[in-house]
Amino acid sequence: MPNSIAQTVAIVYLFVRQYTSKWLTGPAIVAYLAIFKMLLHMAAAANYGLFIDELYFLACGEHLAWGYVDMPPLTAFQAWLARGLFGDSILAIHLIPALIGAANVLFVGSLVRQFGGKRFAQGLAALAVAVSPAWFAIHAYLSMNSVELLLVTGCALVLARLIDTSNAKLWLIFGLLAGVGMLNKHTMLLFSFAFIVSLVLTTQRRLIWNWWFAAGGLIALIIFIPNLIWMWQHHFPHLELLANIKRNQRNVVLSPFGFMGQQILFMLPPALPVWMAGLWYFLAGNGRQRFCVFGLAYLVSLGILLASSGRTYYLLPAYPMLIAGGATAIEQWVSRAGWLWIRPAYAALVAATGAVLAPIMLPLLPPETYIQYTKTLGISQPKLETRRASALPQLFADRFGWPEMVQTVATAYRAIPVPERERTAIFAQDYGQAGAVDFYGPKLGLPKAISGHLTYWYWGPRGYTGETILVMGDRREVLEDKFQQVEKVGEVGHPYAMASQHWDLFLCRSPKGWKNLQEIWPRIKNWN
Repeated sequence: MPNSIAQTVAIVYLFVRQYTSKWLTGPAIVAYLAIFKMLLHMAAAANYGLFIDELYFLACGEHLAWGYVDMPPLTAFQAWLARGLFGDSILAIHLIPALIGAANVLFVGSLVRQFGGKRFAQGLAALAVAVSPAWFAIHAYLSMNSVELLLVTGCALVLARLIDTSNAKLWLIFGLLAGVGMLNKHTMLLFSFAFIVSLVLTTQRRLIWNWWFAAGGLIALIIFIPNLIWMWQHHFPHLELLANIKRNQRNVVLSPFGFMGQQILFMLPPALPVWMAGLWYFLAGNGRQRFCVFGLAYLVSLGILLASSGRTYYLLPAYPMLIAGGATAIEQWVSRAGWLWIRPAYAALVAATGAVLAPIMLPLLPPETYIQYTKTLGISQPKLETRRASALPQLFADRFGWPEMVQTVATAYRAIPVPERERTAIFAQDYGQAGAVDFYGPKLGLPKAISGHLTYWYWGPRGYTGETILVMGDRREVLEDKFQQVEKVGEVGHPYAMASQHWDLFLCRSPKGWKNLQEIWPRIKNWN
């Protein structure tokens, strides 16, 4: 009887293993985690409003060009594409970054396989990427950061394949990705430089002494040239902007230890052994012969950002390759029979911690619940800028108050007599205010806003003379020096919005000392 039971159990086990193994392969587990990440982002996509930067990006998408004051053209194109394909709902606008987040999980799984990692390594790397707090935030809104992460990971994948196969034609794909990356965000130059310098410093330098490498560089340059020409024609406005930001000390400045502390929090504290193992794997472990370039590229990128006081999240695209290498190394270390228990235990720790920290960076909870949750944990979002937030941290506070703000402006605008209303401009102090009017305003009968902030300054006064202006967020005493009549017509201030978005709305008439907005427009420029 016992033998019959044992035989039955063995048969059932073999049957289950045979017919379910294909659903539990490394690529399958990676795919499940990619789908999980996308669904989680979509579940949170409409919980809060649009982020301040998104409002500006959407406005830029209505003015497609080869460049903007603070960015290359691809983000504006992404905004234009999202609205054209999916519509204007918050869910639709957040779909592309959610899809990119899922794709990045798949890319990391492929990178692990390229490094020789098997099922556990693929699953661990995909899990670490899927539940990273930083990437929860990045893939929760439309921006250049999610695209950059995917493109840098793609470059690492192509480079790993190139090292393995010595197929120099792969430089063409690398050049294509690098060129598109430069149209997305100029920090792509940092990572491309780090990869090339690291190749030169290792025995893999042989891979760059061929015409295919030159052809790949030429492809990247050709793709980037339109944006380069735009910047030259406009006197490189991004450099002026960066100088203004540094002078006004907008960004939080961290010591090297503080910088690395934020990296640990961004990437999930229990995942620290994974990417540190990746650094060891590339520089001293089994991967040092073939893949040393990836460890060096991380160190080069880190060194440049520390020397230049770069923002902490600029380094995030360098982590997928470290995580892929580290998961491969950990899989090899715990392959001995007595250590196999470490695999599920460590994966459970990463997953559990990721679940606990997910609401910190992803808008999953109602605001009041979020505030109480962070107080209970004693953890909140890292502070990136010196601007004063509200009860919510900046990444969430900058999602609140925009529809209510535009409704207040619309109420004041409709109260203006019709003949005068048609000549009334709506002037915004920053791109968030202007972008909110441009996005929410048309349904309320509002015209497009004007502003001197960033690229809005290039779009000019839109034909308004300035005889009557609704001014958002300026001080009465400042306006009384510029207009003969200044009337307060509204108050704006959502309890969860940033402190800078609590202000008075003024209707200003009859300018003093100037006759037309076009005349004074050069002095309105605000690149900060």
